[in-house]
Amino acid sequence: MPLVRILVDGYSLLHRWPELAPGRPRHSAAAREALIARLRQYRDASHTPISIIFDGQGAPPGTARPVSTPDLEILFSSAGRTADDLIERAAVRLKPYGDVLVVTDDLAEQDTVSAFGGLVSSCRIFIAQVEDLLRESGEDLQRWNRRERERFRSGQR
Repeated sequence: MPLVRILVDGYSLLHRWPELAPGRPRHSAAAREALIARLRQYRDASHTPISIIFDGQGAPPGTARPVSTPDLEILFSSAGRTADDLIERAAVRLKPYGDVLVVTDDLAEQDTVSAFGGLVSSCRIFIAQVEDLLRESGEDLQRWNRRERERFRSGQR
């Protein structure tokens, strides 16, 4: 079955990826925005829809909400709920449509998702996959640009 969506435990991933917003608190808006930007790049390169789920109701009142699309959803759990609750529920509901990958370092959540047939990845492994794909995409783009530049210079427009 194809991978239909990646469900990311936002703060779990942020805690493992301090390079995204060096010196900023992991629960800060700057750290969240850096994570969203990087995963937007990954989504564009991988063509796999992603949902990033954060614990809590989000930023303080008056703070702009991140733009969410069907291909890159940004969700916050409501009061009394956790990101884990939302991720597990979404993974179960999406399973009939194909494989769902859950990215978290929470071992209990990994066990729960695995128990009903979902795929899981540790944050460390997922970060490596993201960085590898983005590096490869950048290299592909550089090669394409060089070919196009040469084609243009040689008059093969």
